Parts: sequence; C-alpha cells; structure tokens
Amino acid sequence: MSINKVILIGNLGSDPEVRYLDGDRVVVNFSLATNESYTDKQGNRITQTEWHRIEMWDSLAKVAEKYLTKGRQVYIEGKIRTDKWTDKDGVDKYTTRIRANTLQMLGNREDRNEGAPNTNPSTQAPQTPQSPTPPQPEVPSELDDLPF
Repeated sequence: MSINKVILIGNLGSDPEVRYLDGDRVVVNFSLATNESYTDKQGNRITQTEWHRIEMWDSLAKVAEKYLTKGRQVYIEGKIRTDKWTDKDGVDKYTTRIRANTLQMLGNREDRNEGAPNTNPSTQAPQTPQSPTPPQPEVPSELDDLPF
C-alpha cells in the first residue's frame, strides 16, 4: 500500500489561470505560497516561503475560477505529480505540481466573498461528527526555536 497525499494552507501568489479544453473540460493553475517561521541562533526571526504549483480540474476548477484571487488564503488537499520532458537540447527537465481534489476558502467573511462555497461538494467526504479535541500538552520553549 502507498499514499500520495498533500495538505497545504497558504495564499495564492497569482490569480488562477483558466483553460477550457475539448469535451467541456476546464483546468485551473495558480501558485500557492506557504510560509514557515523560526528564530535562528542569533535571535532573528526567519520566514521561509515555499512556492507550490497547484492544478485543479473540472467542477473544482470552475469554483476556483469564480472565487479565487491573488492573496486569498486557501486549504488544499491533493496529490503530488511530477512531469518529465526533454528540452530542445536533449536535457531532461522536471516540474512538480499539486493536483488538488479538495479546496476550502479561508479567511474572514470579506475575504471569502459571501455566498462562496467552502468546498467542492463532489470532492468532499461526508462530514462525521467529531469529538471535542483533547487539551494539547505544553511544548517546552526551547523547542520553539527549532526550524522543523
């Protein structure tokens, strides 16, 4: 058994790029930034940004086209996909993207465009009641400085 699952929460780095294909297929691509912050040994606060290429298809792409804009915070679930091709000089090239199958728009109401759906119903698992989250143990402060 194997699992290929990615969960990201980040902000769109660009407006979605929409393409309509034959057979009424729609694909949307955009960049998503995730940030990680930590304090280095000198006490400086360091923020590292990782950029992800996101791809959405069909009904999820239509939701993204209608409601997503640059800067919008979203929750994404999907799979990692890597493409390989050979350029004109015969050099192998690779690109990695996330093929999203779940989208949830985050942020306050003004950010969410009131009336926008939070998820795509065709890709969302049925909701099950969840028990209250147990209290989390305190993390020692020296662990706060670790970069992972």
